[in-house]
Amino acid sequence: MAAVQFYRNYMKNLLKKPGSVLVVVVFAIALLTAFVAGMLQLNSEQIQLMRNEIYAAQAQAIAEAGLADAFSQLRTDSSWTSGFSNKSFAGGSYTVTVTGSLPNLEVESTGTSSQSFVARVKAQITVSTTSPYIIRIDKLGINE
Repeated sequence: MAAVQFYRNYMKNLLKKPGSVLVVVVFAIALLTAFVAGMLQLNSEQIQLMRNEIYAAQAQAIAEAGLADAFSQLRTDSSWTSGFSNKSFAGGSYTVTVTGSLPNLEVESTGTSSQSFVARVKAQITVSTTSPYIIRIDKLGINE
């Protein structure tokens, strides 16, 4: 109780002095301005993080599309190993490399989004020896 009474008396005495209300108001406005600026900074960082997540997901989808395209080529011709270089897809591009020897191959696809985000998908596969060439994924790695 004594602390409350002391505070009331202190504020009454402070507010009786000329210009003291102006100082309190300026201080309150400065404090609120700093708070609002901090909140705006936090919100802009959250928006940038969300954009980065979207661009990374786009790069991942492009890399997966490259892997699917390579599988399509291998299903029609199991000896296909030429890969792709910067093949355009969805505003970005992918590069695919095929290494190893039949029936065990390793296919790596690197997708790049239009904002230059990069993702990699690597698959160790086994290709059947008779047509239609069935592909079995033995190991799949993402961004390793």
